[in-house]
Amino acid sequence: MIAYGIHPYKIEHLIIIFFTIITLHSGYFAALIWNDITDADIDQMVHPDRPLPGKRITSRRYFAIALIFSGLTFIFAFLVNLWCFLLVGATALFVAIHDKYLKKKMNIPAYSEIFTPIQWCIVPVFGYIAAQNYIVIPIVILVLFTYFADVSHDIAEGIHDSEADKKYNVHTFSTSFREQIAAKSSFIILLISGAFGIALYAYTPLSTLFLIGFLGIWVYTLYRSYPLLTSSRKDMKQIGQLVGKREFDYLLAVYIFIFLDIFTQHIGTM
Repeated sequence: MIAYGIHPYKIEHLIIIFFTIITLHSGYFAALIWNDITDADIDQMVHPDRPLPGKRITSRRYFAIALIFSGLTFIFAFLVNLWCFLLVGATALFVAIHDKYLKKKMNIPAYSEIFTPIQWCIVPVFGYIAAQNYIVIPIVILVLFTYFADVSHDIAEGIHDSEADKKYNVHTFSTSFREQIAAKSSFIILLISGAFGIALYAYTPLSTLFLIGFLGIWVYTLYRSYPLLTSSRKDMKQIGQLVGKREFDYLLAVYIFIFLDIFTQHIGTM
């Protein structure tokens, strides 16, 4: 919707938006499930409440559900357009190689938390390709906001998972450096994401309504994330998990603000 701009929608616009929503939601759940499947050994140690380690579902059934969501992602991406279909294919290939092999074998410091958020960056790219809007600056700004917001969340949650990640050779900020450095990195990257959020307001059709909501959630998230910097090492794992959750909520909330702002402006054009 932000890629289409502010003008009355024709029926073909609404169809593409509908297909895009299904594609991105299916892709999101597929990525989560594939991650749970490939990280089942790690989750057994640090997230025993998740479906596989909690034995709430069998591996075979979980695998089948992942295939269904993946299939829906490809089908509806194709219904959007060929370029979106190819983007989904490239993303699926990256996710498969990254989750299954690279994450536990690449000896690059903080590899996992640097490259995993690339999956989230596909969301804004897909939206702009679906709308056939190839103006570079708004796409780059939204991609960079998405990337830094998700990296911040991943680093904070990685503090909680550090012992299991170290055991299975997953390179995160916490396993590559120290928990204190990871906490500072998460906070600094959260600050950087705010600059791109403000730039979104300046370079896209978003209104002051978005800016007010964004500044509010950004400052609130910074405030709630600060205790991670001042906590003792023994408390960092628990606080890191809470902070990571809040920072992921911040990412989702900003996308909700984008939708509400654009939707409100569209109502005004009707």
